[in-house]
Amino acid sequence: MHLQLGELSTIIISSAEVAKEVMHEHDIIFASRPKLLAINIISYNATSIAFSPYGDYWRQLRKICTVELLSQKRVQTFRSIREEAVSNMIRAIALQEGSVVNLSKEVSSLTYSIIAQAAFGKKSNYQEEFISTAVDLAQLVSGFNLAEMYPSVKILERISGMRQKVERTHRRLDEILENILTEHREKRAQPGKGEGKEDLVDVLLNVQKSGEFGAPLTDSNLKAVILDIFSAGGETSSTAAQWTMLEMIKNPGVMRRAQEEIREVIGERGNVDESRIHELKYLQAVIKEAMRLHPPLPLLLPRECSEQCEIHGYEIPAKARVIINAWAIGRDPKRWTEPENFIPERFLDSEIDFRGTNFGYIPFGAGRRVCPGISFALPNVELMLAQLLYCFDWKLPGELKLQPLDMTERFGLAVRPKHDVQLIPISHNPSGKYSGKRIDP
Repeated sequence: MHLQLGELSTIIISSAEVAKEVMHEHDIIFASRPKLLAINIISYNATSIAFSPYGDYWRQLRKICTVELLSQKRVQTFRSIREEAVSNMIRAIALQEGSVVNLSKEVSSLTYSIIAQAAFGKKSNYQEEFISTAVDLAQLVSGFNLAEMYPSVKILERISGMRQKVERTHRRLDEILENILTEHREKRAQPGKGEGKEDLVDVLLNVQKSGEFGAPLTDSNLKAVILDIFSAGGETSSTAAQWTMLEMIKNPGVMRRAQEEIREVIGERGNVDESRIHELKYLQAVIKEAMRLHPPLPLLLPRECSEQCEIHGYEIPAKARVIINAWAIGRDPKRWTEPENFIPERFLDSEIDFRGTNFGYIPFGAGRRVCPGISFALPNVELMLAQLLYCFDWKLPGELKLQPLDMTERFGLAVRPKHDVQLIPISHNPSGKYSGKRIDP
């Protein structure tokens, strides 16, 4: 589908076959990002992993991300952070047993806390301030902006006030990030203080100091990467967890089967051990199915055509924007049986995964621009859902039982349910482990 959005020629891809041409056969031609006003500001002039143009700098960042920041080995070092944070959430929910719990707020707070601790360490003085400001900035840039569609009409930037709002909030965030970098450098300069467990800022500072990945990285480059990981990882994990819980409430048979699996595997330990997650095949299928129906980014981040080319028999001009409609592809009746129904069983004994090798299922994208944070986001989602289903049975508040669940979407940095997920937890805890006090990080 071709759309003329203001001055911008935009092509929407809604089939897996054409998406494969764009993200596999002609991947290099479509590997760059278009320049976007608000995004350029918050990504430090498009120097983040998600938004930097395709080229040597992007390849350098991608290598740092996959080798140093978000490798499987590195993600495993944050296991204790995940387990501690999830345990604290379970304890907080247990104190509200029988009452309505805003699960959206609980899982959102959890995911941001995990990422902030992984990025900055457990004892950063700026964690809460950073989370609050970063969320404000994400909400600001996710709204509609007419100036983006008419980039040559500069007066629209002033009329909308978008540039001033984004720059003002970004300055606040930049000051916080500067303080975090200073905090880490001062700690590392103290004898014996830089030898403990590394967080992501420590890793980036090591890379910056070594210079082994190519061109020197500036502090602005480090800040762009930190903000990228936080924004993408937090929203993706939180959104996936909310939709998965909502779909299971709508399909109680699915929830029962997932709970039976978890409780059989875990037994009466009172705690889901992350090392056992790989045994929860049905839960993993449930998460995949939820992300088929509700990809966090229904429209993947835009790509820019670097040169004129032919896709599926159509000429695509240079500089055209191409957007992959992951939502439509995930519901294509040509590829999926009963595409509008929630059927996790379709993923049992299936080789389809999250990494974009099957172009009919691309919640994290595919090709060179596939999201590098999959290995970081998924353990958060799997562990929190496993614990929520192991420790509690769930039911709707009385006033919602007699009406169909509202599955309307709310657009933002990621697409969440329009209304917060509000549920009542009923404890199912053989060992009584979660009746105690909170564990402080």
